[in-house]
Amino acid sequence: MNIHEYQAKALLKSFGAPVAEGVPIFSADEAAEAASKLPGPLYVVKSQIHAGGRGKGKFKELPADAAGGVRLARSIDEVVQNAGDMLGNTLVTKQTGEHGKQVNRLYIEDGADIDRELYLSILVDRTVGRPAFVVSTEGGMDIEAVAEETPEKILTLPIDPDAGVTDADAAKLCDALALSGDARSDGMTLFPILYKAFMDKDMSLLEVNPLIVMTNGRLRVLDAKVSFDGNALFRHDDIVALRDTTEEDEKEIEASKFDLAYVALDGNIGCMVNGAGLAMATMDIIKLYGAEPANFLDVGGGASKEKVTAAFKIITADPAVEGILVNIFGGIMRCDTIAEGVVAAVKEVGLQVPLVVRLEGTNVEKGKKIINESGLNVIAADDLDDAAQKIVKAVKGA
Repeated sequence: MNIHEYQAKALLKSFGAPVAEGVPIFSADEAAEAASKLPGPLYVVKSQIHAGGRGKGKFKELPADAAGGVRLARSIDEVVQNAGDMLGNTLVTKQTGEHGKQVNRLYIEDGADIDRELYLSILVDRTVGRPAFVVSTEGGMDIEAVAEETPEKILTLPIDPDAGVTDADAAKLCDALALSGDARSDGMTLFPILYKAFMDKDMSLLEVNPLIVMTNGRLRVLDAKVSFDGNALFRHDDIVALRDTTEEDEKEIEASKFDLAYVALDGNIGCMVNGAGLAMATMDIIKLYGAEPANFLDVGGGASKEKVTAAFKIITADPAVEGILVNIFGGIMRCDTIAEGVVAAVKEVGLQVPLVVRLEGTNVEKGKKIINESGLNVIAADDLDDAAQKIVKAVKGA
């Protein structure tokens, strides 16, 4: 689960992190009052969407040379003007794709005098099985670009969960970021604070880009991106309350109601599979034969008929789907349960696109019988390779 920048900053501030004063707004009418609460005279007007690259993004409804989704304003009048330009319009960044995201919230923040921009994140490093800091002196840039072009400028520092961030760890981070004086003192305090927030709130990612050294020599969290482990949200009602469903795909929201692992993609072949590994293999082989999957969907090992029906309905609700591949290897999941769910869903919502079904494993003959006697126009497949070829051919009209 993701949250907005202003929510992330409020959370980090509650742990003691240094952030600028700011006010979120939801309409242009609130802009002047929000700005009047800040010291000024420099303000920053920030679009609040769940995507990076906002500053370099462009609004669909505005001229191509218009400023992006993060703008400086040197008066309250400029704040009001920018708020009017941005709210309700669609911001396109490298992370949103060409469709972009509508800006429904802004964050009006006090400006900062920046001396240096740094990069910092905390994530779970699965290579060592520990949380780890990733830091670089090259803040404000894509960390992927830094890793490719100047990897020597990145430090990855795993943290012992039993010990937490020690003074030695904090000193290594300060050295990697070339911090001295007040900035180093701030870093020695800040790094344990960020780690505590990461652990206490079950975050999967905490990214501060940039972490800035101001001209007065102090550190400040200038931007913050936070993602949480969805499996741990039952422990954090305060975090769940921050969820903005307008930033999420409607199909993914519906899938979460049935505990389905679903991720919408940009292809045209809908997939319903049991098991994450098999789902990934199914997506790969669809691409191998020249098509693109429209989704990742794992119905799990113990899905009921109702759950399978819901999964099928979610796939068919996607207008981009031109064909559906059901690929089930029955272990815990029984093939007859899948078949019953598919038949029920098709009878309820209809079937307007080709459907290929490959069943194998527990109760496979019962499953095939249910499909064969259903009267549905289903293309049977013998194995995964056969299934992928048949759905790609069907979609392409062969």
